[in-house]
Amino acid sequence: MDVNISTLAERPQLQGPLWQMIDLWPEFMLHDPIGWANIGRIVAELPEYVLVATDADDKVLARAFSVPFQLGAKGRGELPATGWDQVLLWAFSDLRHGRIPDTVSAIEVAVDEGVQGTGLSARMLAAMRDNARALGFREVVAPVRPSAKHREPGTSIEEYAFRTRPEDGLPYDPWLRVHVRAGATVEAVAPASMTIAASVGQWREWTGLPFDADGPVEVEGALVPVHCEASRGYAVYVEPNVWVRHRL
Repeated sequence: MDVNISTLAERPQLQGPLWQMIDLWPEFMLHDPIGWANIGRIVAELPEYVLVATDADDKVLARAFSVPFQLGAKGRGELPATGWDQVLLWAFSDLRHGRIPDTVSAIEVAVDEGVQGTGLSARMLAAMRDNARALGFREVVAPVRPSAKHREPGTSIEEYAFRTRPEDGLPYDPWLRVHVRAGATVEAVAPASMTIAASVGQWREWTGLPFDADGPVEVEGALVPVHCEASRGYAVYVEPNVWVRHRL
């Protein structure tokens, strides 16, 4: 497949079309308040960290977002247990305060549903690594959302993250496997990487499920059950991710 991958800084005219790509994120994932508040800022304020893949007709086939941040800042140093949400907060705090970043974090790699399974996600990951290297960084980290974990919502993230295949020792999870094949190491889990709290009415709208009883609710596409407090009118999803590190 003939694909051109460029940064949004190089091709700003793709800012609108990149949002029109048909991806496969579950509806509830679009309502993380930290992501909702900041994902558009990456496009607007950090276009050199946005990669867009297009075909010969300039149709957007994939996008990849990353952010620079200072992992070595006072009070940091370790990849945070609050993963995806925390790294977004750090990145834009650092941008506001003029801190010099020392690390790039992946935020999203999304592929249009029409070209899923073609290996384009691996190409976007490689392009993200190359882009970070060209910008002068020596590592990329990623709070990875394991692509098959939703099939095992009751399995602990600690067990799942480090599970390997007996035939080659590579990660059991397909998306983690892509990262390791690209040179990453699985570092740690981020048990509270993304938190989505909403009314039971909102959860019913997003999922089509009743959310009418207290306790865990398994939701299609969720990596762990959603905790429902129907008697109090709310439910909370706390998504675990897996930190990986790419040395460049």
